[in-house]
Amino acid sequence: MIELGVNIDHVATLRQARRGIEPDPLWAALEAQLGGADGITVHLREDRRHIQDEDVRRLRAQSPLKLNFEMAATREMVAIACDIKPEMAMLVPEGRQEITTEGGLNVIANRKSLAASIQKLRNAGIAVSAFIDADLKQIKAAAELGVQVCEVHTGPYAAVFQTQGRQADAPAVAKEITKVAKAGEKIMALGMQFNAGHALNYANVQPIAALAGVRELHIGHAIVSRAVIVGMREAVREMKRLMREAQR
Repeated sequence: MIELGVNIDHVATLRQARRGIEPDPLWAALEAQLGGADGITVHLREDRRHIQDEDVRRLRAQSPLKLNFEMAATREMVAIACDIKPEMAMLVPEGRQEITTEGGLNVIANRKSLAASIQKLRNAGIAVSAFIDADLKQIKAAAELGVQVCEVHTGPYAAVFQTQGRQADAPAVAKEITKVAKAGEKIMALGMQFNAGHALNYANVQPIAALAGVRELHIGHAIVSRAVIVGMREAVREMKRLMREAQR
Protein backbone atom coordinates (compact mmCIF):
# COMPACT_ATOMS: atom_id res chain seq x y z
CA MET A 1 0.00 0.00 0.00
CA ILE A 2 1.23 3.49 -0.86
CA GLU A 3 3.06 5.40 1.89
CA LEU A 4 3.44 9.08 2.69
CA GLY A 5 6.74 10.68 3.62
CA VAL A 6 6.22 14.18 5.02
CA ASN A 7 8.93 16.74 4.32
CA ILE A 8 9.15 19.06 7.31
CA ASP A 9 11.80 21.45 5.96
CA HIS A 10 9.42 24.40 5.97
CA VAL A 11 8.59 23.98 9.63
CA ALA A 12 12.25 24.88 10.08
CA THR A 13 11.91 27.68 7.50
CA LEU A 14 9.31 29.31 9.74
CA ARG A 15 11.48 28.87 12.81
CA GLN A 16 14.57 30.28 11.10
CA ALA A 17 12.66 33.45 10.19
CA ARG A 18 13.22 34.44 13.84
CA ARG A 19 16.24 32.20 14.55
CA GLY A 20 14.29 30.96 17.55
CA ILE A 21 13.16 27.60 18.90
CA GLU A 22 9.65 27.31 17.46
CA PRO A 23 8.05 25.72 15.63
CA ASP A 24 10.06 22.60 16.40
CA PRO A 25 10.59 20.15 13.48
CA LEU A 26 10.69 17.23 15.90
CA TRP A 27 7.29 18.17 17.30
CA ALA A 28 6.02 18.47 13.72
CA ALA A 29 7.32 14.97 12.97
CA LEU A 30 5.51 13.53 15.99
CA GLU A 31 2.29 15.26 14.97
CA ALA A 32 2.73 13.99 11.40
CA GLN A 33 3.03 10.45 12.77
CA LEU A 34 -0.26 10.86 14.63
CA GLY A 35 -1.83 11.97 11.35
CA GLY A 36 -0.70 8.80 9.60
CA ALA A 37 2.69 9.70 8.10
CA ASP A 38 4.86 6.70 7.29
CA GLY A 39 8.14 8.60 7.22
CA ILE A 40 9.81 11.99 7.54
CA THR A 41 11.98 13.75 4.97
CA VAL A 42 14.47 16.53 5.73
CA HIS A 43 16.91 18.25 3.40
CA LEU A 44 20.07 19.39 5.17
CA ARG A 45 21.31 22.01 2.73
CA GLU A 46 24.88 23.23 2.45
CA ASP A 47 23.77 26.74 3.45
CA ARG A 48 21.60 25.44 6.34
CA ARG A 49 18.74 27.69 5.24
CA HIS A 50 16.13 25.71 7.16
CA ILE A 51 16.93 22.30 8.68
CA GLN A 52 19.97 22.37 10.99
CA ASP A 53 22.36 19.58 11.96
CA GLU A 54 20.85 19.36 15.43
CA ASP A 55 17.38 18.88 13.92
CA VAL A 56 18.60 15.84 12.04
CA ARG A 57 20.24 14.35 15.12
CA ARG A 58 17.12 14.88 17.24
CA LEU A 59 14.83 13.42 14.58
CA ARG A 60 17.06 10.37 14.25
CA ALA A 61 17.15 9.84 18.00
CA GLN A 62 13.59 10.73 19.02
CA SER A 63 11.21 10.20 16.11
CA PRO A 64 9.98 6.63 15.58
CA LEU A 65 9.31 7.27 11.89
CA LYS A 66 11.76 6.21 9.21
CA LEU A 67 13.99 9.07 8.08
CA ASN A 68 14.64 10.02 4.47
CA PHE A 69 17.73 12.24 4.50
CA GLU A 70 17.70 14.46 1.42
CA MET A 71 21.23 15.56 0.54
CA ALA A 72 23.68 16.71 -2.07
CA ALA A 73 26.31 14.09 -2.89
CA THR A 74 29.12 16.01 -1.18
CA ARG A 75 31.82 14.69 1.12
CA GLU A 76 30.34 16.61 4.06
CA MET A 77 26.81 15.27 3.59
CA VAL A 78 27.92 11.70 2.98
CA ALA A 79 29.87 11.84 6.24
CA ILE A 80 26.84 13.16 8.12
CA ALA A 81 24.59 10.49 6.62
CA CYS A 82 27.03 7.71 7.50
CA ASP A 83 27.12 9.04 11.06
CA ILE A 84 23.37 9.36 11.68
CA LYS A 85 22.38 6.36 9.51
CA PRO A 86 18.93 7.31 8.19
CA GLU A 87 16.85 4.56 6.62
CA MET A 88 17.30 6.26 3.26
CA ALA A 89 19.57 8.91 1.76
CA MET A 90 18.10 10.69 -1.25
CA LEU A 91 20.65 12.30 -3.54
CA VAL A 92 19.50 15.57 -5.09
CA PRO A 93 21.10 18.38 -7.10
CA GLU A 94 21.57 21.52 -5.05
CA GLY A 95 22.19 25.17 -5.94
CA ARG A 96 22.56 28.03 -3.49
CA GLN A 97 20.48 30.42 -5.59
CA GLU A 98 17.51 28.09 -6.07
CA ILE A 99 14.39 28.51 -3.96
CA THR A 100 13.67 24.79 -4.08
CA THR A 101 15.12 21.84 -5.98
CA GLU A 102 14.69 22.74 -9.65
CA GLY A 103 15.23 19.44 -11.42
CA GLY A 104 16.36 15.87 -11.18
CA LEU A 105 19.88 14.65 -10.55
CA ASN A 106 22.03 14.35 -13.67
CA VAL A 107 23.38 10.89 -12.98
CA ILE A 108 24.98 10.48 -16.40
CA ALA A 109 27.06 13.66 -16.18
CA ASN A 110 28.15 12.97 -12.58
CA ARG A 111 28.59 9.23 -12.77
CA LYS A 112 32.10 9.09 -11.30
CA SER A 113 31.52 11.27 -8.25
CA LEU A 114 28.12 9.74 -7.56
CA ALA A 115 29.52 6.22 -7.70
CA ALA A 116 31.84 6.92 -4.78
CA SER A 117 29.09 8.52 -2.67
CA ILE A 118 26.63 5.73 -3.38
CA GLN A 119 29.15 3.07 -2.43
CA LYS A 120 29.98 4.78 0.87
CA LEU A 121 26.32 5.13 1.78
CA ARG A 122 25.53 1.54 0.90
CA ASN A 123 28.56 0.31 2.84
CA ALA A 124 27.09 2.12 5.87
CA GLY A 125 23.86 0.16 5.47
CA ILE A 126 21.84 3.09 4.12
CA ALA A 127 19.40 2.63 1.25
CA VAL A 128 20.25 5.05 -1.55
CA SER A 129 17.61 6.98 -3.47
CA ALA A 130 18.05 9.35 -6.41
CA PHE A 131 15.73 12.24 -7.18
CA ILE A 132 15.48 11.98 -10.93
CA ASP A 133 13.58 13.36 -13.90
CA ALA A 134 11.27 11.06 -15.85
CA ASP A 135 14.16 10.26 -18.19
CA LEU A 136 14.73 6.60 -19.02
CA LYS A 137 18.45 7.06 -19.72
CA GLN A 138 19.01 8.68 -16.33
CA ILE A 139 17.05 5.90 -14.64
CA LYS A 140 19.19 3.26 -16.33
CA ALA A 141 22.36 5.05 -15.23
CA ALA A 142 21.09 5.19 -11.65
CA ALA A 143 20.47 1.45 -11.64
CA GLU A 144 23.96 0.79 -12.99
CA LEU A 145 25.45 2.76 -10.09
CA GLY A 146 23.60 0.70 -7.48
CA VAL A 147 20.80 3.10 -6.58
CA GLN A 148 18.00 1.17 -4.88
CA VAL A 149 15.21 3.75 -5.09
CA CYS A 150 14.33 6.35 -7.72
CA GLU A 151 12.05 9.23 -6.81
CA VAL A 152 10.54 10.64 -9.98
CA HIS A 153 10.45 14.43 -10.13
CA THR A 154 6.78 15.40 -10.42
CA GLY A 155 7.38 19.15 -10.69
CA PRO A 156 6.78 19.29 -14.47
CA TYR A 157 3.50 17.41 -14.04
CA ALA A 158 2.39 19.75 -11.24
CA ALA A 159 3.19 22.85 -13.29
CA VAL A 160 1.18 21.65 -16.29
CA PHE A 161 -1.68 20.53 -14.04
CA GLN A 162 -1.94 24.08 -12.68
CA THR A 163 -1.76 25.83 -16.07
CA GLN A 164 -4.38 23.49 -17.53
CA GLY A 165 -7.04 24.46 -15.03
CA ARG A 166 -6.39 21.51 -12.69
CA GLN A 167 -7.93 19.12 -15.21
CA ALA A 168 -6.29 15.70 -14.93
CA ASP A 169 -7.77 14.61 -18.25
CA ALA A 170 -6.41 17.58 -20.23
CA PRO A 171 -4.12 16.23 -22.99
CA ALA A 172 -1.06 18.10 -21.72
CA VAL A 173 -1.61 16.80 -18.19
CA ALA A 174 -2.24 13.26 -19.38
CA LYS A 175 1.05 13.43 -21.29
CA GLU A 176 2.96 14.32 -18.12
CA ILE A 177 1.24 11.59 -16.13
CA THR A 178 2.24 9.08 -18.82
CA LYS A 179 5.87 10.23 -18.55
CA VAL A 180 5.87 9.58 -14.82
CA ALA A 181 4.12 6.22 -15.31
CA LYS A 182 6.65 5.07 -17.92
CA ALA A 183 9.52 6.18 -15.69
CA GLY A 184 8.00 4.14 -12.88
CA GLU A 185 7.72 1.08 -15.10
CA LYS A 186 11.39 1.40 -16.04
CA ILE A 187 12.43 1.86 -12.41
CA MET A 188 10.62 -1.29 -11.33
CA ALA A 189 11.82 -3.28 -14.35
CA LEU A 190 15.38 -2.51 -13.25
CA GLY A 191 14.68 -3.78 -9.75
CA MET A 192 14.43 -0.43 -7.98
CA GLN A 193 11.68 1.06 -5.82
CA PHE A 194 9.43 3.62 -7.52
CA ASN A 195 8.78 6.76 -5.45
CA ALA A 196 7.56 10.17 -6.59
CA GLY A 197 7.51 13.71 -5.30
CA HIS A 198 7.91 17.47 -5.73
CA ALA A 199 5.17 20.10 -5.94
CA LEU A 200 2.44 17.57 -5.15
CA ASN A 201 -0.53 19.05 -3.32
CA TYR A 202 -4.13 18.31 -2.34
CA ALA A 203 -5.44 19.08 -5.82
CA ASN A 204 -2.93 17.16 -7.96
CA VAL A 205 -1.83 14.21 -5.83
CA GLN A 206 -4.40 11.61 -6.83
CA PRO A 207 -3.35 10.95 -10.47
CA ILE A 208 0.19 10.24 -9.23
CA ALA A 209 -0.94 8.19 -6.24
CA ALA A 210 -3.02 6.06 -8.62
CA LEU A 211 -0.03 5.00 -10.74
CA ALA A 212 0.79 1.30 -10.72
CA GLY A 213 3.62 0.34 -8.41
CA VAL A 214 4.34 3.71 -6.82
CA ARG A 215 5.51 2.97 -3.28
CA GLU A 216 6.00 6.33 -1.57
CA LEU A 217 5.09 9.96 -2.17
CA HIS A 218 7.21 12.61 -0.47
CA ILE A 219 5.27 15.82 0.09
CA GLY A 220 6.26 18.85 2.13
CA HIS A 221 5.30 22.39 1.24
CA ALA A 222 1.61 21.69 0.64
CA ILE A 223 1.24 19.80 3.92
CA VAL A 224 3.11 22.39 6.00
CA SER A 225 1.05 25.15 4.34
CA ARG A 226 -2.19 23.36 5.20
CA ALA A 227 -0.92 22.68 8.70
CA VAL A 228 -0.68 26.42 9.39
CA ILE A 229 -4.48 26.50 9.06
CA VAL A 230 -5.69 23.11 10.33
CA GLY A 231 -2.71 21.67 12.22
CA MET A 232 -0.09 19.14 11.15
CA ARG A 233 -2.01 16.08 12.27
CA GLU A 234 -5.11 16.96 10.26
CA ALA A 235 -3.10 18.13 7.23
CA VAL A 236 -1.30 14.78 7.05
CA ARG A 237 -4.54 12.87 7.62
CA GLU A 238 -6.19 14.67 4.68
CA MET A 239 -3.28 13.94 2.33
CA LYS A 240 -3.09 10.29 3.33
CA ARG A 241 -6.82 9.89 2.71
CA LEU A 242 -6.54 11.32 -0.81
CA MET A 243 -3.64 9.00 -1.61
CA ARG A 244 -5.42 5.90 -0.35
CA GLU A 245 -8.64 6.82 -2.17
CA ALA A 246 -6.71 7.11 -5.44
CA GLN A 247 -5.53 3.50 -5.15
CA ARG A 248 -8.98 1.95 -4.65
